[in-house]
Amino acid sequence: MAHTQRQQVGGRGQCSSRLFPLLLLLLPFAAQPGQAAIHIPSNFKRPPVITTQPESVTVFSVEDLVMSCEATGNPPPIFRWTKDGEEFDPGSDPELKVSQQSGSFVFYTLSNTMDTLKQYQGKYVCYASNELGTAVSNEAILKTDVPPTQQKERKVHMKSEQGNSIVLKCNPPQSSMKPIIHWMDRGLHHIELSQRVVSGKDGNLYFAHLTAEDSKDDYTCNVQYLATRTILAKEPITLTVTPSNSVVRNKRPQMMRPTGSHSTYHALKGQTLELECIVQGLPTPDVSWLRKDGELSESRTVKDMFDRRLLFSNISETDGGEYQCRANNSQGKVTHTYTVIVEAAPYWTKEPVSQLYAPGETVKLDCQADGIPPPMISWTINGIPISETDEDSRRTLTASGSLILNDVTFGDTAIYQCRASNKHGTILTNTNVYVIELPPQILTEDGNTYTFTEGQKALLECETFGSPKPKVIWESGTTSSLLADPRVNPLTNGGLEIYNVTHSDEGFYTCAVQNTNLSVSAELEVLNRTVIVSPPQALKVQPGTTAIFTCLAIVDPKLGSPLIQWRKDGLKLFESHIDEKYTFEGPDLIITNVEPYDEGIYTCEVITRLDMAEATGTLTLYDRPDPPGLLQITDPKHREVTLSWTPGDDHNSPVLEYVVEFEDQDLKEIGWEELTRVSENKVHARLSLWPYMSYRFRVIAINEVGKSDSSKPSEIHNTLAEAPDRNPEDVRSESTNPNTLVIAWQEMEKHDFSGPDFKYKVMWRKVVGSGPNWHIDYTTAPPFTVSDVGNFSAFEIKVQAVNEKGEGPEPDPVIGYSGEDSPLEPPVDVGVELINSSTIKVTWAAVDRESVRGHLLGYKIYLVRLGSRAHHQGRRATEPESPVVLETGANEEKKVISSLTPYSHYTLVMTVFNSKGEGPASEMLSFKTDEGVPGPPMSLMLDSPSETEMTLHWTPPDQPNGVLIGYLLQYQQIVESDDSPMQVVTIDDSAVTHLTLRSLDRHSHYRFYLRGRTAAGDGEPIMQDGATVLDGVPPSNISLSVGENSVNLSWVAKKRHRNVSFQIHYLNKNDGSKWKKTEKVNSSQSFYQLQGLAPGSHYRLRFTYSNTTFWETDIETEGTGVTEVQPSFATQGWFIGVVSAIVLLLLILLILCFIKRSKGGKYSVKDKEEGPMDSEARPMKDETFGEYSDLEEKRTASLPSLGEESKLCSEDNLDYNGSSAVTTELNMDESLVSQFSRPSEGPETLHGLPDNSPLNPNNAPPANNGMPNSVTILD
Repeated sequence: MAHTQRQQVGGRGQCSSRLFPLLLLLLPFAAQPGQAAIHIPSNFKRPPVITTQPESVTVFSVEDLVMSCEATGNPPPIFRWTKDGEEFDPGSDPELKVSQQSGSFVFYTLSNTMDTLKQYQGKYVCYASNELGTAVSNEAILKTDVPPTQQKERKVHMKSEQGNSIVLKCNPPQSSMKPIIHWMDRGLHHIELSQRVVSGKDGNLYFAHLTAEDSKDDYTCNVQYLATRTILAKEPITLTVTPSNSVVRNKRPQMMRPTGSHSTYHALKGQTLELECIVQGLPTPDVSWLRKDGELSESRTVKDMFDRRLLFSNISETDGGEYQCRANNSQGKVTHTYTVIVEAAPYWTKEPVSQLYAPGETVKLDCQADGIPPPMISWTINGIPISETDEDSRRTLTASGSLILNDVTFGDTAIYQCRASNKHGTILTNTNVYVIELPPQILTEDGNTYTFTEGQKALLECETFGSPKPKVIWESGTTSSLLADPRVNPLTNGGLEIYNVTHSDEGFYTCAVQNTNLSVSAELEVLNRTVIVSPPQALKVQPGTTAIFTCLAIVDPKLGSPLIQWRKDGLKLFESHIDEKYTFEGPDLIITNVEPYDEGIYTCEVITRLDMAEATGTLTLYDRPDPPGLLQITDPKHREVTLSWTPGDDHNSPVLEYVVEFEDQDLKEIGWEELTRVSENKVHARLSLWPYMSYRFRVIAINEVGKSDSSKPSEIHNTLAEAPDRNPEDVRSESTNPNTLVIAWQEMEKHDFSGPDFKYKVMWRKVVGSGPNWHIDYTTAPPFTVSDVGNFSAFEIKVQAVNEKGEGPEPDPVIGYSGEDSPLEPPVDVGVELINSSTIKVTWAAVDRESVRGHLLGYKIYLVRLGSRAHHQGRRATEPESPVVLETGANEEKKVISSLTPYSHYTLVMTVFNSKGEGPASEMLSFKTDEGVPGPPMSLMLDSPSETEMTLHWTPPDQPNGVLIGYLLQYQQIVESDDSPMQVVTIDDSAVTHLTLRSLDRHSHYRFYLRGRTAAGDGEPIMQDGATVLDGVPPSNISLSVGENSVNLSWVAKKRHRNVSFQIHYLNKNDGSKWKKTEKVNSSQSFYQLQGLAPGSHYRLRFTYSNTTFWETDIETEGTGVTEVQPSFATQGWFIGVVSAIVLLLLILLILCFIKRSKGGKYSVKDKEEGPMDSEARPMKDETFGEYSDLEEKRTASLPSLGEESKLCSEDNLDYNGSSAVTTELNMDESLVSQFSRPSEGPETLHGLPDNSPLNPNNAPPANNGMPNSVTILD
């Protein structure tokens, strides 16, 4: 929408059905139904207007001949026809049938044969007339044609050699219709097209070169005609490809279609043009297109058929020019130039407008057209050329083609036709000139509000109606000279345009009709334009990753939330719910698993109800390059060839370099090796090769993503054998054993052998005394050993490469030595000089080199510390330490040795060494180091007996380095300025190991330094920081956390304070009990839990230290308090009587049991005498127990004895914790037990008691107040 209206437009009376079509047709600003009432006569007439033009047609059957023309008008128009410029009456032709209704005229044929239709071929024009004028239709051309039919053909057999090009012809039937060609086989499968095999616009099938796979006997051309819905299958073609008798040779590209080097094409503007470039050659040529006179437009052209066609759709004049097709392969190239000439049928640049005019007005009908060649303009009135009408001085034709009518009258009402014609066709337009008088009206609603955004073109409407045409004046409430602004443009229909509208244009505007009191007002509102502040960026990603485009915009709040629409290459994107390819999250477009088809231009459109902002970003994929192809070896010379290749697709990441690799076919186990690297702008390399090798090459491309796959290997290239051109390197002696010479060298690579039968020629001779002759021998691998040559003798040695073709260059000799032996003599004149307590200088005389018997590598000094010199002071002697070995250079004769332990005994010996080993040791020297300063004391601990005292405890130094004579103590206060004075205490007794300092500042921290002392001076210090300990105080700021049965107390223990003990007194205010107190609590604990409190109770807590209260508080524990115990049935008299009876009964039972036991009566003694013994293993019953029976045994077997093991009176049977009852175990007499049991088989238990029996344990009531309230008898 260009604007919005806030005020609802009210309904008004509608114009009559006769008037409405007039306004729709004649006035570009005509009122629509429901917009406004127009007060004009009800019998108003309207001129004819052709609504359906007759169309050109090609007739293939009698049913196709239909010609129609439709028009509107009042009165209804009358139709007539012309054919080829002559009057033609279809109704008078007996072969034609006419269907004529109000506003339409149709005629068609009654004939049954095509032959009779040929007489109707021609150009037809329809005329629609009423009393206001005549409207003329466009020309419609009618042609007849015969549908294409299948022609009888001979079978075609074609034969050609592999590598040749060939054309299989289709020869579709001649027709006015353009055919569509499909090459298929008899199974109706399409022939696979490629750069090598293409289908031409002429329908033929072109092969750039043949392969053995092209042999088929069913190449079938299928011709399709869409207009007649016909498909014709041509006779199958048999193609036989014969193998070439020799190696198939590559061929330069040549043009197949079009032929020659130049062709010209004509096209009309708006049509489609295809340029074709079909070439032959081996290998298949690559085709590219360019424009010779400018840049080839990618947006206006499309490449098709594997780049063999260049398609122009909707061609324009700018596409005219010269184009060139270039075809290249490894053998050469060919070009073809196309001249494209674009002409145009006539088209309108300015059409005259139908209009109402008042008598006396001047009418100017502007009619301008263009075309190539330029068209001619002509005028007719009601279909009659102006030249054939009566001359009228009021009519004027201008050179530009306009028709001017001066001082029009009612009689000038007519339909004027403007024609534009050139050789490519004719166009026509009808213009209605209606001369009438009507009063002015304003059709636009009053009070409309128009809303636009900054920068838009604002349009304020003021639609008027009347004849003569009303003139309007616009005024603004914000500016006096509205039309002076160049951005303001009054329109011919009464509207007002304001270009590039700004906030300053907001306000009210008034439109008034001149010389009347008619006016309407309108309000203009300008909002902020929508601006994209963060547009999508150009993204470059790898396949399979995720790309995210972001589009952030600022929108005027009055416009509401915008719609963000994403497009790819102009097409809308929709969110994917299945594969989640596209996801919209706020301002982001997320593209997952990016693939090649996702590349393109992505557009973000931020759409509001008034405006839209858009921005684009590109998505490009980059990946490893494709491997190079078409490797070719050319220009072979002595040990050199040129390798060329065709680059593969770089996948939007330029190739940085190419790697050329080779493989020796005789040494495939080594694999591929790198030969050279080539920069990115080269597609060939000059390669230097080794002799006597069988090469295959391959090429790898590298870009920023990585390496491509390897190309296909090249053909095999062999080099001839030659004599070696180099010798082995690093020739040397590796002799280790005496009397032998071991000659070694770096073994040569096999590609340096240069020929067959490769070996090494080894030569040697003594430097002194051997003369000019060389000892020579041959070997195939290093090393080479010569024996009996003496110890450490100098030899000249050299190694030469040799093969079947000859020897390598003459090598230069090198000096090597035979094997070494250990030195014979020790160093002499060894001496020691003391420099200080920890440093000595060792000197010696150079050894005789002859006695070394090898290369002198240097001297070794062995130092052994035997122990300290302080043995006489009571120190126990220690074991000698491990020797320290120091090496010197071969030319040194002195060595300074430091870091010795002062005040120690040492021994020293020296040896000479070479690579074979060490010689004998020199005489042992003993020496003593002087006394030194001691090391630091081993430990220093601080103890504070009071707030102003500090006691230092230490242990002597581990390394006294002499005789310890005392200590030096230094200490100072630690302050920020670091300028506190240092206090010094000298201790002259080395046996002292502690010291107390007094009168220290209780508020300060101190740093202590303690050093040991010997006659050599003060040693290294041990340092310790500390401060005195302050007197203890009880804690403050105690925090409480109250629970149900306890309270947690916590506080912060004070640093530097001594630990003190305090107590907590607590009183339960609910039960009236006395004060209780805890054990002593240490102030350093920082936490204490007071337990054993009653739930839901108020307590008073009092904290005391040294019998003085230092803090008090009240707390209330959580939970529900214990209420007063109500009298229970246990205190009732009846219950006491029952319990007393039961106790009395128990006493009687006990007495009976004891009586029976004393008489040896009926009770079981098995549990006591036999324990857990099995009943079957028990001994026979003693005769004394004659009254014992099996029944009694069964009844008493599960009851324990009441003898010594009875627990009747044991304290373990009484549990007063309130959770269990008193349990009494009894053995009862058979007669007593029978009173409480039901008759049953087997042992009797209390499970047989009645449910309501007081002896049944299931009926025992629960414990009450922590005391037993029932007695349960268990079996």
